[in-house]
Amino acid sequence: MGRGDLSDAEWARLEPHLPKSRGRGGRWKNHRTVINGIFFRQRTGVPWRDLPTRFGKWKTVHDRHRRWSADGTWEKVLRAVQADADAEGRIDWSVMSVDSTVCRAHQHAAGARNRSARVPGRRRRPARHRSDEAIGRSRGGLTTKIHLASEGGCRPLAILITPGQWGDAPQLIPVLERIRIPRLAGGHPRTRPDHLCGDKAYSSRQNRRYLRRRQIRHTIPERRDQRDNRRRRGSRGGRPTGFDRARYARRNEVERTINALKGFRAVATRYDKRSYVFHGTVTLAAIRLWLR
Repeated sequence: MGRGDLSDAEWARLEPHLPKSRGRGGRWKNHRTVINGIFFRQRTGVPWRDLPTRFGKWKTVHDRHRRWSADGTWEKVLRAVQADADAEGRIDWSVMSVDSTVCRAHQHAAGARNRSARVPGRRRRPARHRSDEAIGRSRGGLTTKIHLASEGGCRPLAILITPGQWGDAPQLIPVLERIRIPRLAGGHPRTRPDHLCGDKAYSSRQNRRYLRRRQIRHTIPERRDQRDNRRRRGSRGGRPTGFDRARYARRNEVERTINALKGFRAVATRYDKRSYVFHGTVTLAAIRLWLR
């Protein structure tokens, strides 16, 4: 076993959830070797062609990661690993935190061709993925933003990829809608925590209305302009928002989760052209955190 490879205990947790067949009677081979190669590239950020030969052909490793990112296999594996952790009581639902982080996009990540573009002599086909490929422009250059929800054990529950200039508040609801932890004993998947924490960027009427409708208690500080506007309206402005300072102190858990994700160089800097491949890269990093 090389440095950074899956240990026997981690492989025992991961292997039951991997697909056995690839369709048309074919079966996947060398899962552990290929996945170790994917983890090596994820940890070091090297180009796919520079993978060490001990992982086999670099194209086999790259193609399996790309294919499982496209068909949602990595997301299914993540939910299965989370379900195992929930059944063992290793998920802290008492306080969940939301936050986002900006990742610099390498110049090789730009320039993906729009699949829905008009080709002379051919019918226009609908795009399978985002036309902007979740790459935005800011003063720092090309950026991608990762929005995530983290449980109390500093592991991600849900992940969303957007362009770097997109705001945080509009993405709160989409992130929470992605939380679906299956129950191995049967029943509806768990989709909400006992309490939610977020910074001022998530303070909006729409978000608070959504959280109240879903009966999710939350601690989100009110922005100064919102507080001044509420006071200016008097009794029509409504009641002041509650704030639990002790619970809000636990918001550092999502920041520690982000630091753990960015420990993987291929997450801290985006090298993938396609948004769905980068989403698979971040999802695989989350799987590794759950396996530890």
